[in-house]
Amino acid sequence: MSKGTEQSPKQSRLKNWLLSIDSLKIMKWVVYLFFFLFLVLPLISVFLVSFTGQPVNLLGSLVNPDIMATNIERLSNASLEHYASLLGGGTYFSALQNSLALAIGVSILVIIMCIPLAYAFARTTMPFKKTLAALCTIPLIVPTFISAAGFIIMFGRTGWVNTLYQSLGFDGLLINAYSMTSIVLIQVFFFFPFALWPMVAAFKIADISLEEASNNMGAKNWSTMVFITFPLAIPGIISAALLIFTVSFSDFGTPIILAPDGLNLIVVEAYREISGFFNWAGASILTIVMVAVAAIFFWLQRFITRNMDYGTLSGKPKGTKLNDSKVVTRSLFVYTCIVLVLPMLAIFSVMIQSFATTWGTGLLPRGFTMDHYTTVFTRSGDNIMNSLLLAGGALIISVIVATLVSYFVVRENTSKLDFMSSIPLIVPGIALGIAYIQTFNTAPLQLTGTAFLLIVAYAIRRMPYMIRSTMGTMMAIKSDIEEAAVNLGASKLVAIITVVGPLMLPGIAAGSILVFVTVIKETSITVLMAPSDWAPMSLMVFQNLLRGEVYTASAMAMLIIALVIILQSIANKMTKNSLY
Repeated sequence: MSKGTEQSPKQSRLKNWLLSIDSLKIMKWVVYLFFFLFLVLPLISVFLVSFTGQPVNLLGSLVNPDIMATNIERLSNASLEHYASLLGGGTYFSALQNSLALAIGVSILVIIMCIPLAYAFARTTMPFKKTLAALCTIPLIVPTFISAAGFIIMFGRTGWVNTLYQSLGFDGLLINAYSMTSIVLIQVFFFFPFALWPMVAAFKIADISLEEASNNMGAKNWSTMVFITFPLAIPGIISAALLIFTVSFSDFGTPIILAPDGLNLIVVEAYREISGFFNWAGASILTIVMVAVAAIFFWLQRFITRNMDYGTLSGKPKGTKLNDSKVVTRSLFVYTCIVLVLPMLAIFSVMIQSFATTWGTGLLPRGFTMDHYTTVFTRSGDNIMNSLLLAGGALIISVIVATLVSYFVVRENTSKLDFMSSIPLIVPGIALGIAYIQTFNTAPLQLTGTAFLLIVAYAIRRMPYMIRSTMGTMMAIKSDIEEAAVNLGASKLVAIITVVGPLMLPGIAAGSILVFVTVIKETSITVLMAPSDWAPMSLMVFQNLLRGEVYTASAMAMLIIALVIILQSIANKMTKNSLY
């Protein structure tokens, strides 16, 4: 009895100590630690390697004196030699020039192409608008290495388009699939939805009364469009152009398949340096350059949209008169259909090849079969399951971290966490993969080559999508709801889990599908980091294309597209986001 009495005060003190622990504060530090370990530290590590030219493992220094001594020696010999060689010309400099030229050219072409499209969807009664809008979203769904495969089917030496071109009496090739021209065309016609929908929103948000005033003062419709409508949409147009630049600059799938010999692009060079030669110096320099360029243009996008105030919304109700001129609407309908021809034909070509027995120089295959799909399900069933498991693992991490980040940013105005969670937006996939391989290849976190590190890489890369989705929902939840739970005796963490969490489910669900979809079609990180026993569908398509197993690759590509379309349609219904 006395023994029990002696332990009672100890138990009481332990209970009081446990109650005094701020569980929510601990979770905040756990989130900070997560971002530090799997985002900040890898970028710092690869930054140091760009000066040393040899691996510098910061984590290994904590547990291994030999690694620490080696790191100190390498850091003591750090220099700007590798940066000097980059700026002095050569392969890396030409790769940077080519990538910048490609991204700038694609951005300009996409904006020029999308201005009529955006006006058509936002300001006209163009026929079949909903159907065309759905078709204009499909290129966004297709992984770029699959669209590259479609181009090979169409514009390869025995491609059906070039065959048709030659049958009409022309010599040579209409377009060479393995050329800069093909890379530009794929990026223009498969990336334009990134710019289209922000531009549609920019056209829709401008006050129509300004245009009506211009017309009432005697201006012609074309004059109003040029001097009133388009200037009001300039912030959205510039923002879209910068977004296209970033997407084009970091695209890995298209150039790795189609880039001809002699054409250096920075993402391809970085991949070759680390996967083919284990050249840490070269890979690190190119990684830093990619991150720096993406960061500059991301900052420009934020800066321009923040400082260009073309606001015209007054809060007063206003009607929007859509242009119903038959000449205008029919012309824009034809134009939209023409824009969609190339991406739809590329996707259709992949689908046809997935059923083909053989497809040589003819316009159509010699026969059709389901054997390729049978082969996919019998030989590659594990790859399908791997894709689902990897995407599911990344989704779980994204949901947990994004929910906490959204709470801390909205409720506690944690700007540092908001900034850290936005960093993945400016880190190209190939750059993140190189940074991970360099950082986690020794103890205490020897994770390189594991499925866990691949899942974390997926989660980090797609985390901003989930955070933006959950943050919008979090802003709509009043704080007095969780305060009531706390007043009833629940801790803040319990209140978040039991009260706030269920209320955030719509945002979590919408963000979850977006994360799952983008992970399923992820290429750059997958190709660089996926272990052989955890190879997902996207890696198998890529490897089959390189091995020349085009029919099996086409079948699996169509499965990826079908899965992504289904998930994307569910996401659209859940978000109820309509711009047309």
